[in-house]
Amino acid sequence: MRIFTFDTTLRDGTQGEAVSFSFEDKLLIAQKLDDLGIDYIEGGWPGSNPKDREFFARAQDLNLKHAKLTAFGSTRFAKNPVEHDPNVHSLIEAGTPVVAIFGKSWDLHTKRALGITEEENLALISETVKYLKDHGKEVVYDAEHFFDGFQSNQDFALRTLEAAKLAGADVLVLCDTNGGTIPFRLTEIVTEVRKRFDGILGIHTHNDSDVAVANTLAAVEAGFTHVQGTINGYGERCGNANLSSIIANLEIKLGHTTIGREKLPQLTAVSRYIAELANLPMRTDQPYVGRSAFAHKGGVHVSAVLKDASTYEHIAPESVGNRQRVLLSDLSGRGNVLYKLKQHGLEDRLDTNARRELLDRIKQMEHEGYELEAAEGTFELLVREALRPGMNLFDVVGFEVATRMTSLDDTQTSATVTLRVGDGVHTAAATGQGPMNALDLCLRQCLSNVYPKIANVRLTDYKVRVLNSKKGTAAKVRVLVEWTDHRRSWTTVGVSDNIIEASWRALLDAIRLELMRLTEQDESVEKVVEDYCWGV
Repeated sequence: MRIFTFDTTLRDGTQGEAVSFSFEDKLLIAQKLDDLGIDYIEGGWPGSNPKDREFFARAQDLNLKHAKLTAFGSTRFAKNPVEHDPNVHSLIEAGTPVVAIFGKSWDLHTKRALGITEEENLALISETVKYLKDHGKEVVYDAEHFFDGFQSNQDFALRTLEAAKLAGADVLVLCDTNGGTIPFRLTEIVTEVRKRFDGILGIHTHNDSDVAVANTLAAVEAGFTHVQGTINGYGERCGNANLSSIIANLEIKLGHTTIGREKLPQLTAVSRYIAELANLPMRTDQPYVGRSAFAHKGGVHVSAVLKDASTYEHIAPESVGNRQRVLLSDLSGRGNVLYKLKQHGLEDRLDTNARRELLDRIKQMEHEGYELEAAEGTFELLVREALRPGMNLFDVVGFEVATRMTSLDDTQTSATVTLRVGDGVHTAAATGQGPMNALDLCLRQCLSNVYPKIANVRLTDYKVRVLNSKKGTAAKVRVLVEWTDHRRSWTTVGVSDNIIEASWRALLDAIRLELMRLTEQDESVEKVVEDYCWGV
C-alpha cells in the first residue's frame, strides 16, 4: 500500500528543547528531504514569526522534484471573518501548494482555551477549510487533541472531522497532541474513524508515552495512508513520532511503499545530516540509523554474527545506509578480535596464541579503565605491536611539566621531554597552551628529525571522564583524544589518576600508531626504522 509521508521537522521539530534552525538550515534540510523522497515538507508557520516568513519567501527558489512544500497555521480566530484573518492571509501569501491547518477537536479546549461554543468551533473549521480550497490550496486538516477529545466527547470530535470533510479538506489527520494514548486504545479509535470516513486519513502522534511510532504503525494497519513525524523524533516535550523509524518499519517490516526501497539507503545519512545542522548529538541507540543500531559487543553475539549476521541483526544494516560494528571491551571474545583484524586486513598475520594474548591484554586494559570501544586507534596500535613485537620506535626517558601564574588572569605552561631514538638521546623544551599542548610540541621536536612526517598529525578533539568520582580530586580519569593526519581520523585513550599522565599516554599512542602505519606505506621511513630500531 502507498503511504504518504509528511515531515514536520522544520515546524513541529523545532519546538523541541535545544532544537533551532536558521532559515538557511531549513532550506538545506528541505532539499535533503526532497531528495530522500518525502511527500510533504511542512516548512513552518508563516503567521507566527519572521524566520518562517523568510523561509517561505526563499523557498520559492528551491528546486523540489518530488515533495510538496506545506505552510502551517490555525483555523481563523473566532473574532475575525475568515477573509480578514491575518493568519489565514499569511497562509495564502506563503505561496505553497499545500496548507495544513489545525482545529480544536476536544470540547475542553473549545470551551476553556477558545471560550466559544461547539457550533462556533465547527464554523471556524469549515469556513477556514473552504476559504483555502477556494484559493486553490490542497488542505491537510490536523484534528488537534483528537484522541483526548474522542474519549471526552465522541460525538463532538467526530463532528469536527465532518466539518472539515464537508468543507473540502483533502486529508483528515488525527493528532495525539499530548502523546498519552496507548496503542490498543488508539487502534479502537482509528478503526471507528475509518468506518465513518472515506478518503485519505492521517496520523500525527507525540511520544510522551514512548509509543508514538507504534501508534503510527497501528493507524496504518487500520487503513490510514498518511503519516506525520519528524526526523530523529525531534519535537516538544518528549518529541514527535520518529519518521526515520516509521519509514523503515513501513517499508521493511510491513511491505508498504513510502520513499521507496531504492532511496531507503539514504535514510541514515539524512538523519545524521539533520542532527548536525541541529547541532545536537545523534542518539547512538536510535533504531535503524543510530551508530549503535547494529553494534555488537558480547563475545557470543560476535561469534554468531561473523558466521551469519542475521543471528543478531533484524535487517541488513546497508538497507538503511547504516553499517555493522563490533565493539571491543572486557566482554569481548575471540570473535571480536578476529572481526577487528579482518577490518584492518590483518587476520592472517596473527596466529591463535597471539590472538589470545591480544585478547587478554585488551581485557586487562578495560579492567584498568581503558575504553577501547571509543578508541580504535589504541586497539590498532595493540595489534600492530603484536604483529611486530621486536620493533621499538622510541623510548621515553622522562618528561616534566610546570605551570606558573604570570598574572591574575593568565598562566604559562612549559614542558621538557627526553626520548631515546635509536642510539641517540633527544631533549626538547617548549611552552604551550596548557600541559597537553606543551608536551605535544616537545614530543614532535624530539622526533621530527627522524620522522619528519609526524608533523602532519593534529589533535581534533579531547575528552576527559572521571572514572571513580567518590575519590574526588584523587579519582582516576580516562582521556580520549581524536587525531587526524588530514587523510583519516583515529582516537587513542590514556588512563591514570594523573590527568597529565593520562593525556601523555594517549598522545604517545597516537604518535606510535602513525609511525607504525608510515613504516608500511613509505619505503624511506621503513629504512629509517630499520636503521634506528632494528640495528640493521
